[in-house]
Amino acid sequence: MKRFRTSFAVLGTAVAALAAAVVVTQGGVSTAQPAALADQAVSHLHSQVDLPPGVWTDTPLTVDLPFSGTYELDADVRGRLSGTPAVNSYITARLWNATTNTAVPESERLVNQVIDHNVGNAGAGGNQTAPISEVVAVNGPTTIRLQARRVDAVGSASIAQIYSDSSGYTSLRFDRVAP
Repeated sequence: MKRFRTSFAVLGTAVAALAAAVVVTQGGVSTAQPAALADQAVSHLHSQVDLPPGVWTDTPLTVDLPFSGTYELDADVRGRLSGTPAVNSYITARLWNATTNTAVPESERLVNQVIDHNVGNAGAGGNQTAPISEVVAVNGPTTIRLQARRVDAVGSASIAQIYSDSSGYTSLRFDRVAP
């Protein structure tokens, strides 16, 4: 019986020592550090953007490049376009550096075009998605925005939109590839 009491006393001492160690180490606990900014991310457009003729139009779709460095930018741009003949209308899109107010060089892409010079009033149109892929180097935090433009070369489009829904999202992605 004495042996059992001795073991129990040793166990009790060990538990007390462990509890004291936990209290001592908890004294150095601080609040959690803020999460690190991501080196990559993707954003999706969750609305439709109507395009007036002849002007570059900002969409609400942006990504924020958090650091200086070199980034790969990728966009999938869905355009919806229709018109009644005679019509030749098209949508172009580009990436816009909203921090410097300049276009990302050579990022302009033809998204969709409707050409119909047939006689009659049957509408012509459709949806198409175009990719944009570019590499940019920035000197600090930078916002990249998707812009689009409608051009009516003949006639006028009745619908010209950057479109996004569960049948096909317009998206913008970045990946930091070098400091």
